Amino acid sequence: MRTAREDSMSQVETLILDQPGINRALTRIAHEILERNKGTDNLVLVGIRTGGDHLARLLRDKIQEIEGKSLPLGIVDVTMYRDDLDSRGPRPVGMTDIAFSLTGEKVILVDEVLFTGRTIRAALDALMDFGRPRNIQLAVLIDRGHRELPIRADYVGRNLPTARDEKILVTFDAAHLPIEVRLVKP
Repeated sequence: MRTAREDSMSQVETLILDQPGINRALTRIAHEILERNKGTDNLVLVGIRTGGDHLARLLRDKIQEIEGKSLPLGIVDVTMYRDDLDSRGPRPVGMTDIAFSLTGEKVILVDEVLFTGRTIRAALDALMDFGRPRNIQLAVLIDRGHRELPIRADYVGRNLPTARDEKILVTFDAAHLPIEVRLVKP
């Protein structure tokens, strides 16, 4: 389902995924994770704050519905690991919450939008402070292209080629449930 609207600043927004579409994409990703990893043994989820952490929680819930087993869930804040701190100015630092060792685990790193790959690189650096994982797999809701680093997602809800000046907005409600994904064109 696609709708478009124009706001007062001459931006055009197009609905890419509605709430049922997001739910279907996350359900498919959960099944793909389980299939690739042959179940839940040594599997943990880590969401990138803010957005990926909410999606990681939803993936954990879906995996529990499917397999009947709850996975460890962590949250990583990448602010201090970013390579653009000088150019972006001061940013609030969130809390990383990984209450388990990653050593020997298969880590599913979760984010909402994959763009240049720099946030993922920062998350990989941050994760190494918590042990040496067996492997790290990346799950994203949207892959919009424009990589600046050799990073790719293992699980993608939707591939959406974009122009560099376009934006992808993932909207969450007060309960941190994803409501919609919109493409914003200038």
